[in-house]
Amino acid sequence: QKHMKKFAVIVAGGTGSRMNNTTPKQFLLLQGKPVLYYTIHSFLEAYDDLQIILVLPEEHVAAGQEIIDAFFDYDRIQITIGGRTRFHSVQNGLHLIEEEGIVFVHDAVRCMVSIDLIRRCYDAAIETGSAIPVVDSKDSVRIITEDGNEALERSNIKLVQTPQTFHSKILLPAYQIDYKDKFTDEATVVEAFGLKVQLIAGEENNFKITRPVDLVMAEHLLSSN
Repeated sequence: QKHMKKFAVIVAGGTGSRMNNTTPKQFLLLQGKPVLYYTIHSFLEAYDDLQIILVLPEEHVAAGQEIIDAFFDYDRIQITIGGRTRFHSVQNGLHLIEEEGIVFVHDAVRCMVSIDLIRRCYDAAIETGSAIPVVDSKDSVRIITEDGNEALERSNIKLVQTPQTFHSKILLPAYQIDYKDKFTDEATVVEAFGLKVQLIAGEENNFKITRPVDLVMAEHLLSSN
């Protein structure tokens, strides 16, 4: 049980619009290497028997292939083409999984994910079937209601990260469901399939590269490691 096949579906959907940059965020450079390099590297380092399925928009497949050729051992990485939403992109990636195992679904732009977090997600998913990394909300939060809005107890609010990790026997059947707009991540799909998900502690540094300041922070973290 402790030693199952491992698959990481790394989803790179973004076109870079918020960066005011024509380069998609996964290809921006951090210390001379693309963001995507760091994401892939962490997963390959975490487990020797892990296979990566990289899901890219069609127009970026060639760029993804170049990164793999430049930095990695090709036989552990496959590329497939994304769909019109994250749900469809993940679905496309899952089509390539034909054996039982633990599946990580990770945002390509969360490039500071640690090997420790990846392994904790795996261990939790082995035990309970799922592992969703979350962190506390540092901000006060409010919810819009029918009569206005109200404050929520901040300690009850969790911010969801990836890798969202599941046993393939849970995730693959859940993804045969019809798409709905409320599916914002893998956990919501699995819940719609009728299963509860297990939360585990994420990491403050496991942020998404979405704005120029995020690149600066990632650069800083890489140089202080």
